Order: sequence, then C-alpha cells, then structure tokens
Amino acid sequence: MIGKLTGALLEKNPPEVLLDCHGVGYEVLVPMSTFYNLPAVGQPVSLLTQFIVREDAQLLYGFATQQERQAFRELIKVSGVGPRTALSILSGLGVADLAQAVSLQEAGRLVKVPGIGKKTAERLLLELKGKLGADMGGRPHAASADQADILQALLALGYNDKEAAAALKGLPADVGVSEGIKLALKSLAR
Repeated sequence: MIGKLTGALLEKNPPEVLLDCHGVGYEVLVPMSTFYNLPAVGQPVSLLTQFIVREDAQLLYGFATQQERQAFRELIKVSGVGPRTALSILSGLGVADLAQAVSLQEAGRLVKVPGIGKKTAERLLLELKGKLGADMGGRPHAASADQADILQALLALGYNDKEAAAALKGLPADVGVSEGIKLALKSLAR
C-alpha cells in the first residue's frame, strides 16, 4: 500500500513522528532505533513504511532500514504479537540483537523487553527460527546453527541458561558442534 515516505520532518514525539510529504502530514510510528537516527526537525527524511489497517484504526509504521521493516513484518506474523509489541521489541533490542537472540534461542534477552513474557518469548523464538538470518545483522547462519545446537545440548545436560551462555562465549567462532560441546563441558567442569 504505502511503502515509502519522503518529506520534511515536522514533529518528533517518541515513538511518533510527523512527516510533511508535499502538503500532506503523515503520522508515523517508529522504533527507537530509527527515532535516534532521525535528522533535526525541518530536515528532509525518507522512511520505509508498513501500513496496518485495523477495525478501529489505520496506522503507519516507519523504518530507517529494510532490515528493520522486514524484522517488523516477521514479528507481526507471530501469534499474539501485534504491531505495538513488534515496535517495542525493535526499540528494546534492535534487529541485530533480535536476530542473534533468535539464532541462539536466548529467551532471556526477549523477556527483558517490556510486554514480553516467558511464553511469548518462547513462541517468538520458535516461530522466528530461520527467518531472521545473517542478512538481518545476526551471525553467519552456519555458526549460529552450531552455537544454537551447542547451547541446546548444554541445556539438555542440565546446565542453566546463564552457565550455558557463559560456556558459549569462551568458544572459538568457527568451532563445530561436537568439538564445541567438548570444549564447553571442559570449561564448565573447572
């Protein structure tokens, strides 16, 4: 519908901005990652948009990058996650952090976002797995899959999230799954 807006920035009231596009003012909701990178009031700006029509409202959401808009689109496909929640997630985490949390299956990072509980975080991790890859700013896919497999193995062995994450941080980035599990278990045994 409305894919992009270019015009003068009239107002900045987080999370909303007002854009003047040839005499028409558009109210656009933006994540904080986009908001912080906006120019001063009166300056030209261009935003990629997502138009959402609900029974009681028609809303425009704006994004500075294609990755933000694509992450937003994937988030609103998840059951129980609406546009406001998706905006909150992108404001709290950013695209790269979200992609990394999904690839490493770190529910704890998502729960820190206001409005996201444990069940919603787990649903997000499950439904977004494989949909937010390296092109979204996360780690390369192969390394992410190996890291996620190592993490799952450590959790299955009875280690908690914190212990498993600490063991993962000490591993080389290009380590394979079986070697990674061995190295992680050695570091946890100390």
